[in-house]
Amino acid sequence: MLRMELKKNDIKESEIIDYTVEGSGVCRIDGRAVFVPNTAVGDRLRVRILKATKKAAYGKAEEILVPSDDRIIPDCDVFMKCGGCCFRHISYASELDFKQKRVCDALTRIGGIDKSLIQKIKGSDNTEHYRNKAQLPVTRDRDGRIRVGFFAAASHRVIPLDRCMLHAEPFDRTIKIFLTWANKYNIEPYDEKTHSGVLRHLYLRFAEKTGELMVCVIINKKSLPYSDELVEMLRELPELKTAVLNINTERTNVITGKKCINLYGDGYITDELCGLRFRISPLSFYQVNRTQAERLYGIARELAELNKDETLLDLYCGTGTIGLSMAKNAKHLIGAEIIEQAVKDARINAEANGIDNAEFICADSGKAAQMLRDRNEKPDCIIVDPPRKGCSEEVIRTIAEMEPARVVYVSCDPATLARDIKLFEETGYKVQTAVPVDMFPRTGHVECVVLMTKCE
Repeated sequence: MLRMELKKNDIKESEIIDYTVEGSGVCRIDGRAVFVPNTAVGDRLRVRILKATKKAAYGKAEEILVPSDDRIIPDCDVFMKCGGCCFRHISYASELDFKQKRVCDALTRIGGIDKSLIQKIKGSDNTEHYRNKAQLPVTRDRDGRIRVGFFAAASHRVIPLDRCMLHAEPFDRTIKIFLTWANKYNIEPYDEKTHSGVLRHLYLRFAEKTGELMVCVIINKKSLPYSDELVEMLRELPELKTAVLNINTERTNVITGKKCINLYGDGYITDELCGLRFRISPLSFYQVNRTQAERLYGIARELAELNKDETLLDLYCGTGTIGLSMAKNAKHLIGAEIIEQAVKDARINAEANGIDNAEFICADSGKAAQMLRDRNEKPDCIIVDPPRKGCSEEVIRTIAEMEPARVVYVSCDPATLARDIKLFEETGYKVQTAVPVDMFPRTGHVECVVLMTKCE
């Protein structure tokens, strides 16, 4: 049978049968997968083809003929334009079902593990206002007003916003004050094409437990005009703990630069997590969803099964949060992190919490693991919490050479987790259990904690 070729602006009727990892709906038309944003599994719809390749096609919903039972009414004005909340149009139960399926598919198909080892996903009790961090690019709208917003999906086009349903509530008031100041003094937004202008990003952090707010302005200059006036206006916020300038004059899409200058306060905020207090600087890693982070770390602590005679190695340790939350269960904690400021914060965090059995090394995970191997350290348990790209083969093989009895892997990407599980298996480690955790409700992201043990 001759297959019809899809062309741009073709309109076809079909039904959404699945989602991509980015949250777009998937249907099949003339034997080809077609990706349609802002649709729900079960939607019967007419699809306009926007682009077609030999392997796939991309479209938009021209008309929903029969809506899915999973659909809900979105409560955000920019949901369809902003690339943040790809699941704001479906029920949370349906979102969790998809994330469970995504983890299962990756770990069974790529990782080769038995489905029975994968536990039910741990959903979030709160799906709104959970984000304690926001990095908002600065731009001008069509009327010439200075605005902040989010980049639209797969672009550097800024979608202006005044509020976000995911952000901590003080952020909306902070944005309003910042924009009033920027427009009053006409501080030019950064233009990445010409590498000109001043204001690159408004960067906000909020400590949910202590109620402390950090306002960081990322600029393309060595100083910020009218910074005193900005601080004076920001001090109207009762939550304000510190205001910071971050200098980034590089021609790059990396958001933050290496240099920070305090405008107000001491340059950090403090939050409480798992019964400990943590110092958070602009360049420090800290979990975006504090409440779910406590759940995630609790699961990791249970799986680690540490005792007071054992050594724990925490690779990719950031400011030490996950390792320090387990320190009381171990004889010795060693943390490794490549960002110098985060290591300084980790040491301060250990001291502030009266933890005297911890040391922190400033090095990337591979070099840190090699250093410990060279000094004959034999961790009983190693916990890894790598970035989205996962662990390198070098890191995995170095970990295996250290022969820990247990490896606890905290992952933010099921595909790279599954790939790494296969490598760990090759080096003699077997998965015992995997626990998906929804750290980022309404988005396509899902975390997973996996316990692996060394085979006899």
